[in-house]
Amino acid sequence: MKRHLVLGAAGFLGSHLVDALLERGDSVVGVDDLSSGSLANLSHLRDEKRFTFLEGDICSGLALEGNLDAVFNFASLASPPRYSARPLHTLRTGSRGTDNALALAVDRGARFIMASTSEVYGDPEVHPQVETYWGSVNPIGPRSCYDEAKRYAEALCMAYRAEYAANVGIVRIFNTYGPRLDPNDGRVVSNFIVQALSGANLTVYGDGLQTRSFCYVEDEIRGILALHDSSEVGPINIGNPNEFTMLELADLVVEITGSKSRIVHEPLPVDDPTQRRPDITKAKEVLSWEPSIDLQNGLSKTIAWFRNRGFN
Repeated sequence: MKRHLVLGAAGFLGSHLVDALLERGDSVVGVDDLSSGSLANLSHLRDEKRFTFLEGDICSGLALEGNLDAVFNFASLASPPRYSARPLHTLRTGSRGTDNALALAVDRGARFIMASTSEVYGDPEVHPQVETYWGSVNPIGPRSCYDEAKRYAEALCMAYRAEYAANVGIVRIFNTYGPRLDPNDGRVVSNFIVQALSGANLTVYGDGLQTRSFCYVEDEIRGILALHDSSEVGPINIGNPNEFTMLELADLVVEITGSKSRIVHEPLPVDDPTQRRPDITKAKEVLSWEPSIDLQNGLSKTIAWFRNRGFN
């Protein structure tokens, strides 16, 4: 039985990762400061003897005994309203927190998987985005605390690899959705679903022609584990290359929910990327990974989850 540490275990992606590792027959220690994660995401594991939860902030250090086979660093505020409200916490988690996590992984000889983001590409001038593209990021803009925290975390991974031969793997995660999305965290998929189910207007920013590529959480976790199982360093894009405008997404949510909601437009936020789509050639070649769940199917599963929790 392998033993893994998942940082950010109570979050959307972290909790799904915990489930996937347990399904493999491994044991997991989960750490979360609950600044955005929820224990409700882990409530089904209350009687699982192979899972241990510890509440804590990785910026304050990681006092953990015993062997570790892998450290998954998924600790970060990820929604724009939340990281904008706590920019210093976001920057410290990406810097001091990642440093602490890498030091622990090196000490235990564990593989280290860094959850980075497509936000390192900023408002890209290369489309679709390949891993060799350095990005177009505003380092002092309203999104910079998140963008630069992740860029610095990637740099830390490579520095630890250079100085300590750390066994690192960097995954750049594109827009991901599915069950356990926080209805209040400001992500576009959860926003549209909650608005449509409640009969409220769907808020589209700008003209709605900006694009994103949406990966269902099951596919995303499968790609992350494929990276873990490999010797690949990365960075490597894990996301769905099918691209949709915000208007197309809004129309699809309205169609699936059967809502009578209308679409209304509001001003586009500063530095909001105009397009986002991963080139997953590398993931296909070195990990034999590609997504299999299309947006209509994934949204149907996600909407059903929201409905089962009283959103209707």
